Amino acid sequence: MSYAFDNGKELLELCENENITIAEVMIRREMERSEESREKIVNEMYLNLKVMEKSIHIGLEENQQTMTGLAGNNAEKLYAYAEKANMGQDMARVCAAAMAVTEVNASMGEIVATPTAGASGVLPAVLVMNSEKHGFTDRDLVNGLFAAGAIGIIIAKNASISGAEGGCQAEIGSGSAMAAAALAELCGAKPEACLDAAAIALKNIMGLVCDPVAGLVECPCIKRNAMGAANAVLAADMVLAGIKSIIPFDETVAAMYNVGKMMNSDLRETSRGGLAATKTAKEISARIKA
Repeated sequence: MSYAFDNGKELLELCENENITIAEVMIRREMERSEESREKIVNEMYLNLKVMEKSIHIGLEENQQTMTGLAGNNAEKLYAYAEKANMGQDMARVCAAAMAVTEVNASMGEIVATPTAGASGVLPAVLVMNSEKHGFTDRDLVNGLFAAGAIGIIIAKNASISGAEGGCQAEIGSGSAMAAAALAELCGAKPEACLDAAAIALKNIMGLVCDPVAGLVECPCIKRNAMGAANAVLAADMVLAGIKSIIPFDETVAAMYNVGKMMNSDLRETSRGGLAATKTAKEISARIKA
């Protein structure tokens, strides 16, 4: 039997026919494609998890000041403020962790692109920072990463994970959808509900432009990772509460693709529109170039 899938419908059929999770489908898919053992594939994902955990810790505990001065140490500030946060301590810490990873990225540190470097903070933050609360083991988190990978593959195949092609909706949106589905699955949601979580997360960010100031993955990218993480947790909680996505996942992905195609090129990573075109952004860009 083949475990290949190109869209959410095919993924759900595999889950239902075999009575397995999205993560298990993804593991079997990778075994089939790579002709490697389950142990080797799982161990490789475990190494990714360790890099993610390390990037969170470094971002929260060590000085992360970029050469441009546009980013650094904001993750620590939010984490320290978490107990007073209006959003609640748990959510504030998730958002702080998302910023931590992307501050490490902006400081040329090691991260895992999930699905891109610009959106690398969302998935690690959502899974790792919820692990203590829910008692997730390393193996649970690894399964979450496989589930997220399945969502990412579908989006990449049917839309885009590139800001230059689809705007920031393709980066933060995709990362948020991946994280939402993964968290939902780890919390016991059925595969169909996990795809609903991904759809909800994606539609919440649909139309988001990619407008990096001075062309750097710092502003507003780092703060958007915090927003994407919060969105993912909310989407997962919605489906766990029994809420469904009115628009199916595959149709949501198609809509995101179409929105990206309609988006002016100035709003797709060129730094010619959005925040990158503001007076302050232009002054920052000129200062950096000088």
